[in-house]
Amino acid sequence: MAGEFGAVLRRLREKAGLTQDELERRSGVSVSTIRGLETGKRRNPRMTTVQQLADALALRSEDREELLGAAVPGRRGDGTGTAGEAEAGAPAGGLGGGAPGRGEARAGEPETGGGTAAGAGAAPPAVPSPPPLSAARTAPAEAAEQLAKAVAARWQREEEQRRIQDPYPLPVRWKAACETLTDHWANIRRLPPGAPGGPLDLSGRLEGIAETYRSIPSGRLVVLGRSGSGKTVLTLRFVLDHLRSRTPAEPVPVIFSIGAWDPTAVTLRDWLTERLTRDHPGTAAPGPGKVSLASALVDSGRVLPVLDGFDEMADGLRRPALEALNATTLPLVLTSRPAEYAAAVEETDVLTSAAPIELTDLTLDDLDHYLPRTTRKTDRSDPAAGAWQAVLKKLREPSPDGSPAPLVTVLTTPLMVALARTVYSDTPEHDPAELLDAERFPGVRELEEHLLDSFLPTVYRGARPGARGWDPERVQRWLGHLARHLTELRTPDLAWWRLGHGLRRSTRTLVTALVTALVIGFVDTVMSVGFSGSLANGLLDGAIVGLLAGFLFGLVHWFTYTVTGKDVRPSAVRLRIRGRPETTTWRAGPRLVIGTLGGTLFGCAYGFAVGLVRAFSWHAGLSSALSLGLIDAIVFGLIFGGAAGLTFCLLGLLETPLDIVSAVSPGSVLRTDRRTVLTQLCFWAPVFGSAVGLGAGVVVDLLQGHLGRLVADPRASLMLGTISGLGGALGYTLTMTAWGQWCLLARVWLPLTGRLPWSVAAFLDDAYQRGVLRQAGAVYQFRHARLQSRLAQGRVRQARVGQGRVGQGRSARGRRRG
Repeated sequence: MAGEFGAVLRRLREKAGLTQDELERRSGVSVSTIRGLETGKRRNPRMTTVQQLADALALRSEDREELLGAAVPGRRGDGTGTAGEAEAGAPAGGLGGGAPGRGEARAGEPETGGGTAAGAGAAPPAVPSPPPLSAARTAPAEAAEQLAKAVAARWQREEEQRRIQDPYPLPVRWKAACETLTDHWANIRRLPPGAPGGPLDLSGRLEGIAETYRSIPSGRLVVLGRSGSGKTVLTLRFVLDHLRSRTPAEPVPVIFSIGAWDPTAVTLRDWLTERLTRDHPGTAAPGPGKVSLASALVDSGRVLPVLDGFDEMADGLRRPALEALNATTLPLVLTSRPAEYAAAVEETDVLTSAAPIELTDLTLDDLDHYLPRTTRKTDRSDPAAGAWQAVLKKLREPSPDGSPAPLVTVLTTPLMVALARTVYSDTPEHDPAELLDAERFPGVRELEEHLLDSFLPTVYRGARPGARGWDPERVQRWLGHLARHLTELRTPDLAWWRLGHGLRRSTRTLVTALVTALVIGFVDTVMSVGFSGSLANGLLDGAIVGLLAGFLFGLVHWFTYTVTGKDVRPSAVRLRIRGRPETTTWRAGPRLVIGTLGGTLFGCAYGFAVGLVRAFSWHAGLSSALSLGLIDAIVFGLIFGGAAGLTFCLLGLLETPLDIVSAVSPGSVLRTDRRTVLTQLCFWAPVFGSAVGLGAGVVVDLLQGHLGRLVADPRASLMLGTISGLGGALGYTLTMTAWGQWCLLARVWLPLTGRLPWSVAAFLDDAYQRGVLRQAGAVYQFRHARLQSRLAQGRVRQARVGQGRVGQGRSARGRRRG
């Protein structure tokens, strides 16, 4: 029967349009095992292996029965079989819930479903296999399954990092929002005209959010809640629960921080595609119709956008954002604070066909059940005693005026409960009884500010195991700079490649040009001294080349990124010579054109400047200088244009997209981009240098006599090629790559000016481990928007105090001079 199983497996795999490699990626079964089963070299497959293959092929019930019947000799169509036919622990009723009654037949009658005859073990009649599906048709479906696995793994790690299940999730509840924020129920329920329809019962708890969403026919849900009420935790739980029960036909829920979207500049679908590519670089791979997989996934409705943080958008962008959302029929989940959403609704309209729910406050009973279980026991004679018992008992006592104590109001949101837990439950030397001090904390605002201000000193009170310690005052200043940086950029996403955007555009460009000039000038000086043996000539040549290269590369950076406002984004590809995937698209043509044009412009400018310098060093006149400059511009333009075009073309041929299932975090994206850039640098330097050195002789021979008498010195060509290869690679790295800008600005300039630590990556990762930051794909975010706002305000206050002190110092110096 092993041979029959292999034939059935091969037919079902080809019917699904999958290769053996693609089935391996879907099922987790090695390609050698699949090949062995299909060829009959491997016999008696395990039921777990058959189950994995059936799930990966998404088989219908009759196909599942056929595959199982081929794997188990003598198996009857009802799924019972005889003793010893199935592996221990294998389900007797079919594969993964297949209907056992399907495929029953009388002895001697062929099954209508294509399975084996009952009890006879005869092979089914041959069924002609349909032609395999094209890779373009199967790519989005396979990419969606890979995306689902990657999203589930990411947010499972994030939930564990946030300790949401320790000791258990806070009881986040909700109720239906007010009718003024709700669309017509007939629209929400997708009822035909004239059909009666009342409201849905949308009340529920955290563990039922996926079921609540699936009960909404329109697939559109708005989650409203005040700051710290648990909206982000709810979206995380929704994604994980939805993925656990998701069918292949359902879209993959992906969390997007909508606060970073500008609806007046980019459409919703384009923005979703861009964010999907950023957080899952593998989706940048080519898909069907010459578009990326990310675009294909969004356009085909295989992505369910979970738009978190509508209230974090700028005031003037919420109305156009809501109008843009209403212009689509995409199923989605949107979270917001009630006031901001209501204001946007007042200006335009409710979110079409969306059912809104509003998160409710925590109660004292919730606190009684939760807080005592988060702290250590303090009284051996009373095992239930803890630091919170006395506080919670005091909160239940009626106040003289009948109003609730400020602490009761503060602890109605999961955010403040989490802060109180961190500050008091996890720190034995802190006593939560101080929160009852009415003189120190007369109101709600004072209590909330105290918890927010105490959070950082608490989590940074000591060195984390396996990590270095940080000065709390410097941490406050560094995090304050980052918080203010995000506030000015109007985005919650802390991207390592955008840390330099906290500087003025002019400063950023000037620093880039200056450092590039110093690096290239140093390399040129060293190489020139090595070739000529003269320190004076090497310093002069290094100064000239460094200044020219710094100016030209700085100018290119200015026009490419600063003027246009674009980001230098991390690379979504890697270089691979062997084992390239079949779906890779070679973009040699565009790369050849871009490289040739860029190299020609650089060579012309460089050659003209070199010609002028040479002419003036010979004390030539102005006309002779211009003539020599034009000749050198033509020569160097052709040399550098051909070399750059060839190098860019070869780089394009070797680029291959990243895998979708690759783990994506800020650190992994940084490391991947660094490896890609260093590989490009190691490839660029010898190839570009060789092309320049060899091209110099070729160009001189071709132009000999047309532009006068030209001389090609082999030693000078070797020197030009070596310096150009190293200098061009370094200049490109520092000015045109995300990792180069990271090294230049985040690793040098910002630490040098005291705004960030020298080990930025270690500091950000440590802040994530301590619970100050969270990971959202390729970027960090402050775990609490309130904390980010508080730190940003503190940074502004510090800046004002510093300016005041400077002003006082100037006044004092003026009085002394007077």
